[in-house]
Amino acid sequence: MSKIKILGTGCTKCRNLTANAERAVQELGIEAEIEKVTEVQDIIKFQILMTPGLVIDGQVKSAGRVPSVEEIQQMLQAAGGN
Repeated sequence: MSKIKILGTGCTKCRNLTANAERAVQELGIEAEIEKVTEVQDIIKFQILMTPGLVIDGQVKSAGRVPSVEEIQQMLQAAGGN
């Protein structure tokens, strides 16, 4: 099962990224745990300069933008989540 973390304080982009990640998981038909990381101190640990951030299985895959559902699906598949 893939572990997905959404890094952000709850802004519109962060919510859009969460929705895209949830949709990507649903459309792929895989199991994944999606966690929202909202505390600034916890976000800093991932060393990203801009939110939102997308972390899949411990690796930062995107920062400062909202990847499309299709992009997230490709990231999940590359990480072995299908």
